[in-house]
Amino acid sequence: MDAIDLLINRHSCNQLSAPAPAGEALDNIINAGLRAPDHGGLTPWRFIITEGEGLKTLSRYFQDAAFNLGKAEKDVLKASNAPFRAPQIITVIARIEDHPKIPESEQLMSAGCVVMAMQMAAQAQGFNGIWRTGWFAYDNYIKQKLELEAKDEIVGFLYLGTPDVSCKKIRQLDTNSFITRMDS
Repeated sequence: MDAIDLLINRHSCNQLSAPAPAGEALDNIINAGLRAPDHGGLTPWRFIITEGEGLKTLSRYFQDAAFNLGKAEKDVLKASNAPFRAPQIITVIARIEDHPKIPESEQLMSAGCVVMAMQMAAQAQGFNGIWRTGWFAYDNYIKQKLELEAKDEIVGFLYLGTPDVSCKKIRQLDTNSFITRMDS
């Protein structure tokens, strides 16, 4: 797939099915993420790859977190179903460290670039992904269950799998509405 075509036609699918990336395809996705911009070479990211029985474990974490927050029964059920939207989820974690020249914001942005690169690598290989956060990404109970350090941040859950034939492309955007020019 041509890189420009991939970038300008990228879209996310809400529901993904098996197969998920594995072997060389998954290695390519991880390696694409590892090439993200990284001021100072801090490599401020870590990954948790969840699939198979791990999706059931993540479902319990989401369900318990929703229950602990006092969410309505329908929201607890929705939380427990969330991990089953795809056969694989890569949780991308910003491993934040104190650094005299590289602020936390740059480390978070670097981790965000990781997710985007991984999503592009998946789509380039015929898979698809959707980058989700939601309240799950900010919940302390979930961070504890995933054994994150105190300063770590979940940048996103990258749901990966094979796109359904009903997956629709996103709307076309008018690029001029996003641009301000400073020509002189």
